[in-house]
Amino acid sequence: MYRIGVDLGGTNIAVGLVNENAELVKKISSPTGASRPAEEIVKDIAKLCKSICAEMGISLSDIEGIGIASPGIANHDTGVVEYANNLPFKKFPIAQLLKDNLGESIPVRIENDANAAAWGEACAGAAKGSKNSIMITLGTGVGGGIIIDGKVYSGFNYAGGELGHIVIEVDGAPCSCGRRGCWEAYSSATALIRMTNEKLEECRASGRYTSMSQAARVSGRTACDHMRAGDEAAKEVYDKYIKYLASGLATIINIFQPEVISLGGGVSGEGQSLIDSLLPIIRKEQYGGTIVALTDIRIAKLGNDAGIIGAALLK
Repeated sequence: MYRIGVDLGGTNIAVGLVNENAELVKKISSPTGASRPAEEIVKDIAKLCKSICAEMGISLSDIEGIGIASPGIANHDTGVVEYANNLPFKKFPIAQLLKDNLGESIPVRIENDANAAAWGEACAGAAKGSKNSIMITLGTGVGGGIIIDGKVYSGFNYAGGELGHIVIEVDGAPCSCGRRGCWEAYSSATALIRMTNEKLEECRASGRYTSMSQAARVSGRTACDHMRAGDEAAKEVYDKYIKYLASGLATIINIFQPEVISLGGGVSGEGQSLIDSLLPIIRKEQYGGTIVALTDIRIAKLGNDAGIIGAALLK
C-alpha cells in the first residue's frame, strides 16, 4: 500500500507517493496559480494525485491515505483550512473537496506545512525514534513544528507553533508579522542577508576591506563562505547571527525540553559546522545546564521533501 503527500505552496503544488517504509518513491508538481479560485487549485491537486498513480501503474484504490501540508491555519480535526494569507483559503473545506474531486472514499487529512515537515522528520528523518521533537526551518522566515508525545502540537485553535515569532529583542528589527524583535527578524536567511548588507555599508563608510564587497550578489551564504575564507568582517556577521539563533534555540529548549531539535532550510546547509558553532552558546543558556539530559541538535534529513513525507504519514 502507498500513501500520497501533498505539499501545497503559494508557488507550486508538489505531490509525492510514499511507500510503507516511509520512502518517497515518486514526485510530480505543477504551478499553484494562487490567484485562482480555491476550487480550481483543489481540482489540480486531484489531477496530480491521479497522474502520479497512473505513472506508477497503480490505482487510487491502492492508496491508503492522502495528506495535505497547507500554509496557514489548518484544522486537522475538520479538514478545513481556516486561513492562509498566500492562498485564497478562508474557512475552506479542502479535505472534503479533494475527496469529491477524486470520487473515492480515501481518507484525506490536513496539517499546517511546518507541522507536517516536523512530523516527517519525526517519522522518517533526523528525529526518528524520538517522541518529543521540534523542527526549525531557517529560510525566508523561521518556521517551527512541535511534536509532543508522538503527536503534532498546534494549540487549541490550530494556530500554535509559530516559533519564529517569539520576541528575542524588545523593540528590535521589524518583522513581517507586524511585530518588532521577532526571532525570525534575526535568524532567518533574510535576516542574515540584512546583517551582511549592514556590515558591507559599515565597511564602505569606514574604508575597511572585506572580500564580501566582491560578491556579485549578497545571499544567505555570502557571510558564511567569506568567513570560511578568513574574512574578519564576514566572521563578525556570522558570529552575530549565531548568537541570535542560539539564543532562540535555548529558549525553545527551556520551554519544551525536546529530545531532538532538527534544523532545516537553506542556512542548515552549513551542516555540522553550524551545530558546532551553536552548541557552546546553547549549553550555556539552557536551563539546568548540563545537569539534565541534553537536547540533541541535528541537521534535518528530508530537505524539501519533509512536508510531502510528513503529510503522507499523517494519522
